[in-house]
Amino acid sequence: MTTVTTTPPAPVREAVPGPSLARLIGVELRKLGDTRAGRWLLASIGLIAAAIVALQLRFVDDAAQTFTNFFTASLAPVALLLPVLGILSITAEWSQRTALTTFALVPRRERVVVAKLAAVLLAALASVLVSLTVAAAGTLLAGVTGGAGSWDFDWTVAGHAAVFQAINVLIGAGFGLLLLNTPLAIVTSLLLPTVWGILSAMISALHGPARWLDTSITMEPLLGPDVTAGQWGRLGVSLLVWVAAPLAAGLVRTMRREVH
Repeated sequence: MTTVTTTPPAPVREAVPGPSLARLIGVELRKLGDTRAGRWLLASIGLIAAAIVALQLRFVDDAAQTFTNFFTASLAPVALLLPVLGILSITAEWSQRTALTTFALVPRRERVVVAKLAAVLLAALASVLVSLTVAAAGTLLAGVTGGAGSWDFDWTVAGHAAVFQAINVLIGAGFGLLLLNTPLAIVTSLLLPTVWGILSAMISALHGPARWLDTSITMEPLLGPDVTAGQWGRLGVSLLVWVAAPLAAGLVRTMRREVH
């Protein structure tokens, strides 16, 4: 007599959905302050903005102590730190050796990169809110201490400031994504624009291209209320070189790099 045995079918495993993009962005926002360097960098943004306003209250003429002047003066110093924030957000995965865990949990690396870029953009927008807050505090103090204390403000400036700070943080993120090394990315992001600016000022043949490629020139109109169509066009060309190209090349490198 022949006995027929049947193998029970393997249990069907339900597919576990990956984390949503919103959750990834939340994780990346938390990572910005997880390390000591990240916490100090975020704190420095607020401290520097407050210090600039305090210096204006102490040394600037009373008539110039206005909300607009307080706000615009705090943008440039903060803009120096935002590229470093963008770099740290990208390169921390490799310097802290967490890339293996991150990309094992989220195999689609482009989603992680998008989440990191969204997180640093939100941080850049938050820095504008910080500048607005310290400018308001400075204006209140100016009114109490005898300064002008004028609240007249063109809110177009705030919109331009948001674009200005977003570009700065994306420049850092682009260099971080391209080089994947924190010290090298920081030095390169500071050195290359500086060298280009010096060369374009010294060599007359570079004066024309600099109007289109030097971000210190193309981004300057964003600190005011009026930006012409030509200025937007020159800004767009410079962003192709300093933001779009590094981000695209860096994304390709990140997708192909071996994780150890």
